[in-house]
Amino acid sequence: MHRKHLLTSVQMARFVAYGSHRIDGVVPADMNAEATDVLRAGIPAVPYGTPLSETFADGSFAQRLVQLPEIAGAIHSFVGPDPAVDHHAVHIRKAREGDAQNLHGDAIIDVRPDAFDVQLMYYPQEVTLEMGGTLSVPGSHLRRTNESDTGRYQNLLGQTRLVCPAGTVVFLHHGIWHGGRRNDSDVDRYMFKIRFNPTVRQLRLWNTDDLYDPAVAAELGTRFPWYENATGRLEIYNRVLLWRALIGDDSYDPDYWVTRVTNRPARVVAGRSLNPHAPARVEEMA
Repeated sequence: MHRKHLLTSVQMARFVAYGSHRIDGVVPADMNAEATDVLRAGIPAVPYGTPLSETFADGSFAQRLVQLPEIAGAIHSFVGPDPAVDHHAVHIRKAREGDAQNLHGDAIIDVRPDAFDVQLMYYPQEVTLEMGGTLSVPGSHLRRTNESDTGRYQNLLGQTRLVCPAGTVVFLHHGIWHGGRRNDSDVDRYMFKIRFNPTVRQLRLWNTDDLYDPAVAAELGTRFPWYENATGRLEIYNRVLLWRALIGDDSYDPDYWVTRVTNRPARVVAGRSLNPHAPARVEEMA
């Protein structure tokens, strides 16, 4: 894996804040032209946990897709070498279908503070607003919900509906709130999804040359319009916890969000007895 294809620290921090990473038009036009027939025919399923290197047949469309340098670099940056494939699926939204998915996350309550799965979503066609696209809520991925608990929400301030050129790939944190929108166009809309599970610790898997760039802290501090004033601060707190795990540095805390609530000094003042029944002693002042 050449370092130039790995994500930067700023890009990784943005993913930790937003819960997504988008690469427009990364898949070549000839592959996009091939994709519709391939996706319509279906891609053979594999058992849960199959290594990525064993998931797709040699030379197959899906294998060539995940081996494109920028895509392979992003996969490595998020989940490391040869992750396991949780599952993959082809989603087809028929023209004038009339139905939309409820807003949801792709997991039951996930209590991992230091790891995540990532989902690749590939769009072989240009996706227009009329075609629906995938709706997602930036910054929602670290708020613990149970799958479709958010289904009753219709619109959240700052939500996005994907509009993109052909060949776009989007990576999503598995916890992000999202849903496929209704296709009001006359064209069927295709999307291919793969969920990856890490098989190594997600520790500095990207290009860390800019690890302590001030832009990293700026990305981690991003706020979104749907955040509540108070609870929104917990999102930033949770990002710092995740970032600490990803970089292996438990001291990283640019705005002291974590430091303030974990401060438990262990030093005992000299001459102070820990026996509650011992007589108090006057300390000598230096």
